[in-house]
Amino acid sequence: MRRQLYPAIMMTLALTVLLGLVYPLVITGLAQVLFPRQANGSLIVEHGRTVGSTLIGQPFADPKYFWGRPSATSPQAYNASASSGSNLAPTNQALLDAVKQRVADLRAADPGNTAPVPVDLVTASGSGLDPHITPAAALYQVARVARVRKLPVDAVRELVQRHTEGRLFGVLGEPRVNVLALNRDLDRTP
Repeated sequence: MRRQLYPAIMMTLALTVLLGLVYPLVITGLAQVLFPRQANGSLIVEHGRTVGSTLIGQPFADPKYFWGRPSATSPQAYNASASSGSNLAPTNQALLDAVKQRVADLRAADPGNTAPVPVDLVTASGSGLDPHITPAAALYQVARVARVRKLPVDAVRELVQRHTEGRLFGVLGEPRVNVLALNRDLDRTP
């Protein structure tokens, strides 16, 4: 038994050091050298101050901004340390009530808009932190944002088109709009 115990302990220690210390340090170092922006959370820094991340949704409630997907994180919305969906089934009354309220809020913010509300504006993503909306969800909000900001609708629509990202390699995923990037560009529009 002693003959088997010593190699087992030594292998455990060696693998712990190799896979628990060396490997993570090497991978972290490579990430910092090759992809520093992504390795540090794709943070957006303005004037030395972090204003957000391109990877995490931000709360926008002011009608002059495009609104992102609702967040299901707790204890507050868009809590990156509590990434999760609501786990409510499509037939759950709490989810149905939340969706009805979100539709009512969107209608109240833009009473003249009679178009169908895009589903991603009233349902949270699986992570509760999705920074993107569909181009349809962005276009749905164009008239409201243009009216509140007193900008031409065509100029705001052009901003949405400029911020629409295509499919990865032309085939993977769906077209999307990063809400934070769009709103930052909107703030820079005279």
